[in-house]
Amino acid sequence: MLLAFAERQDKAIKKLTKRLDKYAPDSAPALAINATIEKTKHTFDFYGSCGLLCGTDGFLHLIVDGDQAHLGEFVYPGILFLYIAGWIGWVGRSYLIEIKATAKKPAEKEIIIDVPLASRLAWRGFIWPLVAVSKFRMER
Repeated sequence: MLLAFAERQDKAIKKLTKRLDKYAPDSAPALAINATIEKTKHTFDFYGSCGLLCGTDGFLHLIVDGDQAHLGEFVYPGILFLYIAGWIGWVGRSYLIEIKATAKKPAEKEIIIDVPLASRLAWRGFIWPLVAVSKFRMER
C-alpha cells in the first residue's frame, strides 16, 4: 500500500519537474517551482512517517475499527469537532433565547447582532456540556 503512496509522490514531483524545464534556472517561476517541489517532498515525508494506512489509490485513509493504535486519527478529532459544533449551537441558542426575552424587536437583533451580548454568551458557552447536562437533569 505504501508503494502506491510513493508512486503518487513520484508523479507529483515529476509533474513539477516537467514544469520546471520550461523556465530558466534562476527565474522567479523556477525558484517558486523549486520551493513547491521541496514543500511537496516535505509533505509526503511527513504524512508517510505518520504511520497512517494507505489504500491502493495511494491516498491515506482513516481507519475506524476500534483498534487503539488508530484512536488519535479519528476519535480525538471527532470529539473536538462535536465540542466545537455544540459550542456554536449552544451560543446561538442562548443568543436567541436572550434577545427574545429582552429585546423590543428580536427579529432586528437576529439580523444586526448585538456584539457585546454575543461575545459575553460566547465566553459562557465554553462550559456548554456541563450546562446542557444540568438542564437535562432538571427537566427529568
